[in-house]
This record gives sequence, structure tokens and C-alpha cells, in this order.
Amino acid sequence: MCAANTGSGVQALQTAVKAASAEGLPLHRVIVALTATGEGRAPASVRAAAAMLEPRVRAVVQVPHDPRIRAHGMRDASRLKPRSLEAGRQLAHAVVDSAWAAWGDPLPAAAVPRARTAASPNVDHTARNTSKKVPA
Repeated sequence: MCAANTGSGVQALQTAVKAASAEGLPLHRVIVALTATGEGRAPASVRAAAAMLEPRVRAVVQVPHDPRIRAHGMRDASRLKPRSLEAGRQLAHAVVDSAWAAWGDPLPAAAVPRARTAASPNVDHTARNTSKKVPA
């Protein structure tokens, strides 16, 4: 799950967590990314909400604001701030850790897709649509 590191962002996240819990989804596998929308420290209400959420999910990772991502995207990691790179490492580690906890280490092989059967026809998606256009 991902939410802005703001009061309204954390409120939406808490609603999503409550809904997931009510549906019986495995919150102990969930990784939460709280993304900062600007420079500076997160508001006290956000820090408190994150602290209350930590025992219910696998991990909560604070992703700092990095204006270089908006300016240059993610194509060049050398442009990212060290704190952004560290948050990325933490997220990746949390995902792998959650997968290992759920399915073991090493992870099982990925499922092999089923072969196409007669029930799944071969559709030519490149064919032109010859239906008549509906006037506006």
C-alpha cells in the first residue's frame, strides 16, 4: 500500500487497512510506503499513525521527497538522493522478506501459464474495426 505522508493520506490508508482487515486479507504481508510530499519532517499525526500501523503490517517505509524524481524520473539512479535510494532498498528488502515469510526461501518457481485451448479462441487484435461509426 502507498499513501502520501499527510493527514488525509494516512486517513485514507487507515480506511484501506480497516477494509482489508474486515475482508480477512493478510495484513502481515503488506508493505506500506509513506511518501513525503515535500521537504521537512512528517506531521506528528502522521508519525503517530505510522507507529500505530507498524504492528499490523509487515513494514512501514518512509519515502522522502526527492524533487529529482519529478525532474528526471527514475532512469538515472545516480541523480537520486541517498535517502531515496535507501528507501528503495528498504522497500525491496521488505517485499522479499514478506515473500520469504509467506512462501519460504528459496521462493518456489513461478507458475507456468496454461496452454491455450479451443475454449480460448485465437483473436486477431490487429484486424481493423469495420463496424459503422455512430454519428455524434
